[in-house]
Amino acid sequence: MESLLAAAHLHPATFSPASLSSSSCSRSPSVARGVRSGGRTVRCAYTKDAILYALEHDAMFNSDEVIQWESGKTINTIAAAQGISIRRRCRPRYPSEGSGDDKAVPRDILEQIIWDKEVEVSQRKAKKPLRSVMESSEHAPPVRDFMGALTAAYNRNGVPALIAEIKKASPSRGVLRENFNPVEIAQAYEENGAACISILTDEKHFQGSFENLETVRNSGVKCPLLCKEFVIDAWQIYYARSKGADAILLIAAVLPDLDMKYMLRVCKSLGMTALIEVHDKRELDRVLKLDGVELIGINNRSLETFVLDTSNTRMLMEKRGDIIRDRGIMVVGESGLFTPDDVAYVQNAGVSSVLVGESLIKAEDPGRAIAGLFGKELMR
Repeated sequence: MESLLAAAHLHPATFSPASLSSSSCSRSPSVARGVRSGGRTVRCAYTKDAILYALEHDAMFNSDEVIQWESGKTINTIAAAQGISIRRRCRPRYPSEGSGDDKAVPRDILEQIIWDKEVEVSQRKAKKPLRSVMESSEHAPPVRDFMGALTAAYNRNGVPALIAEIKKASPSRGVLRENFNPVEIAQAYEENGAACISILTDEKHFQGSFENLETVRNSGVKCPLLCKEFVIDAWQIYYARSKGADAILLIAAVLPDLDMKYMLRVCKSLGMTALIEVHDKRELDRVLKLDGVELIGINNRSLETFVLDTSNTRMLMEKRGDIIRDRGIMVVGESGLFTPDDVAYVQNAGVSSVLVGESLIKAEDPGRAIAGLFGKELMR
């Protein structure tokens, strides 16, 4: 829960105290002053009167997370109570560059990625502050209808709509495609029936970039674009929008409830779609308690171990499918989909869209591989 107080006076319409300051990840921020509001003293870091006013009049101010933070609990303690095992470090350099106590050992791949992402985002924000990124997002190309594209493709083809992914590498598989041209791949996907395109933007672990996202957006490709990023800060959402993203990934295994609420609000203010990814029942239940959720991704790959199990989709849909359908939420099947039988399996479980990367990107012709994945050519 970091960065969002800094946005309060810049964009009060989307403000929430869900994230406070980069120094608050592992400990409570230093007290700038105490201000009484709504019957309790507000513990603030580097705040202004306008921010305090926004706090007092924002429903999120009274959330359990903020009250716990005010009482002195750390961000990691608050997150752990929600079942989030990923610890936050907020160090100014990469963990491997430290020594002694400063040289941390991550528990798993996802925690390593998040720690590295904290450093990356901090460095990016220093070069391009939030105000600048927000202004850039206002001049980005118009947002395209991500949800509408998925719905239309599903109705048109009778099989799950395809979000085809562009990624060069992954931590578990290494380099997936040596001859990597994101524009050519995106054009091939679109020509062969992809409804939307997902673009990995993480550089350190997936060899992606925001430049790839921007280049594809400016190439003439008309499919709506999903920014596949490990989001820990609202800054990343504005930055993705400034580069032409129409949707962005939010990972429940990483983000506390209040962060997801706030980030959903930011997405709505920008006209973007949020794809919220879950891996287990506890994460799904947390997401289903949030307002404004339209798109949930069920990932069959454990982000901690990277082990695949496609039955995860069926299990979660059997437990919560009725609630999902009643709320009109679209479900995306993610990971472990390589054949028409795999696609049919998750469709029968209740999925109406799939996000597929590896089985397409490793093919000699990624576009033509789409027909092989579905067992037929998709109509555009």
